[in-house]
Amino acid sequence: MKKRILCSLIFIMSWLPQLLAQVPEVPSVIYFADMTLRLNEQARREIQADVNALYRSPNYFQIKLDRVNLYMPVVERVLREQGVPVDMKYLVIQESSLISDAVSTSNAVGFWQFKKGTAEEVFMRVDNQIDERKNIASSTRGAAEYLKKHQRYLDNWAITLISYQMGLGGARGHFGDQHKGKRTMDIDRNSYWYLKKFLAHKVAFEGQTGKLVSNGDYLHEHAVKGPTTLGAVAKTLGVSENHLKEYNKWATTGQIPGDKVYIISYIRKGVAPVRPAIADYEPRIEAGPQTAARQNSEAFPKVTGNTARATQRGQVKVNGIKAVLASNSGPIEQLSDQANIRERKLRRVNDLKKSDPIVGGAFYYTKRKKGKAEVAEHIVQQGETLWKISQLYGIRMHSLKAKNRIYKDADLRPGMVLKLQGYRARNEDIKVVAPSRVQPNQPATPVQVAESRPSFSTPPRTTNSNNTVSTPSENQQNIEHVVQPGDTLYAISRKHDVSVDQIRSWNNIDESNLLKVGQKLIIKK
Repeated sequence: MKKRILCSLIFIMSWLPQLLAQVPEVPSVIYFADMTLRLNEQARREIQADVNALYRSPNYFQIKLDRVNLYMPVVERVLREQGVPVDMKYLVIQESSLISDAVSTSNAVGFWQFKKGTAEEVFMRVDNQIDERKNIASSTRGAAEYLKKHQRYLDNWAITLISYQMGLGGARGHFGDQHKGKRTMDIDRNSYWYLKKFLAHKVAFEGQTGKLVSNGDYLHEHAVKGPTTLGAVAKTLGVSENHLKEYNKWATTGQIPGDKVYIISYIRKGVAPVRPAIADYEPRIEAGPQTAARQNSEAFPKVTGNTARATQRGQVKVNGIKAVLASNSGPIEQLSDQANIRERKLRRVNDLKKSDPIVGGAFYYTKRKKGKAEVAEHIVQQGETLWKISQLYGIRMHSLKAKNRIYKDADLRPGMVLKLQGYRARNEDIKVVAPSRVQPNQPATPVQVAESRPSFSTPPRTTNSNNTVSTPSENQQNIEHVVQPGDTLYAISRKHDVSVDQIRSWNNIDESNLLKVGQKLIIKK
């Protein structure tokens, strides 16, 4: 017995130096989202103990790290698309360790640990056929919606993070307005445990993400419009049906319905393709045609050079312009030091304001952007901004505005065809197409646009039954849906076979998704 204990101690002691060497040290200041968190010594020691616990078993940590690096590119992409700080990605590790079918003691399910009712509030489908809580892209999108709603009330990302655990009412009742609008917080022994737990995960995994999975796997996404089955998709992709079932547990029965596009995940070997953070990713539906402009946007940004050393200045170019990959989120001073470039120049060449934080994992230009892009046009997608588009193609933002005579993000509409080379004439109509349902070689339909703000004319309407009003036009029929008690955007979108984003766009509904009984919504069919 003594000999066995001695052998165990020798084994532990042999691992200890290596283990202690790789455990990251908790700093006294942590940059999180757009905030600066200052830790006193007691809080720092408490968080360090949690970090040490995460590293205690090297094998267990590596297994978890492989899951993190498998799913994290999708999590980061969706958070950026939804306008949520990418630092929130560590929350999914804390919630589920990225186990798709994890179930808590309170019956919360999936990657982001949603209960059924809450999941449906953020437009996830949860029934006996589909459970999107187990879909990494859908559940991350739902988590982003949930966090954004709370942030509008709390105006403090640290308190918003805490509200993910205690609810909006709980957070408002516990903290009141004492932290509202503040960008600096002191963390001590009395700070809420959930935030300190999160900071431990951020410290533990921050330097480990963005690497290849140890066996060379990476997650690939494939967009599918049903009705079909996992078995049929498996034959198309050349993988086994069991493989798809393992990585798509959200398709409970193996059936893919036809109500919308679903994203199938599966594993590929080798080096994952570089997909820079300044690119807006929209999975390609391989069965559907796309316009040349849509294909162009998917080819950008173009990254060349030594991508393995992209965090160092002078190693990569984005769209032919020297750029650098931000190592961490935080104030612009961090990236300025990392890239050895003056802060003022960094802001100027990237069209950044003083208050704009740097997003970890995103590319930023270190040389001046160009006056025009390599391609002629770009189709505006849901949620895009003028800055996003200018970064996507490496075109100066004032040039993009001048070419299209559009100067505010509020004037953008999904489907607008923006010029990236020539200028729109004073009386020229702007082209508008369906942002994701365009046909190849089909000319875009012009819509008359005012001098600065687009205006869409509405034909006369005729009333019919079922609380709807029809609006006939040459190519489409508009329906007016009157909101009934219990209606949600998701339920309305399913009823009329359109997407939630389309309803938002047609009716200028912001992401709060608050509907009122009797409210009239335009549905374009």
